[in-house]
Amino acid sequence: MATDYSQGRPVAKPVTPARLERIALFYLERFPASTEGLRRVLMRRVERSVRAHDTDRAQAATWVEAVLTRLQASGLLDDRVFAEGKARALFRRGDPPGLIRRALTARGVGTEAIDAALAEVLEHSEDPEHEAALAYCRRRRLGPFRLDPASRPANHRKDLAALARHGFSRAVALRVLDLDDDGAGGEGGLTITPSFWA
Repeated sequence: MATDYSQGRPVAKPVTPARLERIALFYLERFPASTEGLRRVLMRRVERSVRAHDTDRAQAATWVEAVLTRLQASGLLDDRVFAEGKARALFRRGDPPGLIRRALTARGVGTEAIDAALAEVLEHSEDPEHEAALAYCRRRRLGPFRLDPASRPANHRKDLAALARHGFSRAVALRVLDLDDDGAGGEGGLTITPSFWA
């Protein structure tokens, strides 16, 4: 790769169909991707090639679409598999279903694949919002998962606000924060101000 010393960074090589396919395969070896996500990666490479070598943008875009079609036909690129894996990971880390849907939409996954992924991930969950809120509290050490249980009442509003910012409803947030350290429900001596969520 040649170096443009005026800019101090390597000059992009011109794109070809074979180079685009190698870039796509290398990317998929390292990261899971949706079709739209991989299209964005490849089109960034095309744009660099257009700026550096006056590559025909329209022709390169057809090469990108051909690469994506081949990868989909071979099963290496599957939006449903990507959406399910991403949804499962986000749910495990404590994201509510609405936030998962927005994250997948931002990655370019279609509505049908998102619906199927959420149905698959949430199939065995009785109360997905509650389970996600518990996972989020555990990860962030909020509410019943605080290291110092004596600090729970003092941090109640702060924990409630953190859950609200993460997209949980007031009812779910209060239910999770009011769990005892052993997981049983109860007020735990906490004073809850209804006007907080208003």
